[in-house]
Amino acid sequence: MSYSSKSPWLIHYDGSSCNGCDIEVLDSMMPLYDIERFGIINTGNPKHADIFLITGAINHQNVNVVKHIYEQMLEPKVVVACGICACTGGVFKDAYNVIGGADKAIPVDVYAPGCAVRPETIIDAVLKAVKILDEKAAKLQAAEKTR
Repeated sequence: MSYSSKSPWLIHYDGSSCNGCDIEVLDSMMPLYDIERFGIINTGNPKHADIFLITGAINHQNVNVVKHIYEQMLEPKVVVACGICACTGGVFKDAYNVIGGADKAIPVDVYAPGCAVRPETIIDAVLKAVKILDEKAAKLQAAEKTR
């Protein structure tokens, strides 16, 4: 476990969903599932976040917001798409205003499918994201040493 994974912070953004996945994300942070036991903290500031957890499909109104949040995050950063809508657009993918999943706007590292995604799946996806965060941090450190 490297320094960056000891206490990663995540920011959650609900794109345009039915709020089923949004409720499950919040449930994963409550005492029954308690994602904080892994040292993961929810923050509202993208400049403090290491993990960007997104639910809901990307549409024409929120694509710039998603990109803006992603750009504000410092490196290394990881994106987790939670729920089938965030992964592919889900049942809304054929709607006139839906672009698709989160990967249509920003690069996604981990996918957590489900409708609605279960809290256990969310926790597994976030823990995979922590491992990827470690790998990205190690690459950044190695790149800085070669300078």
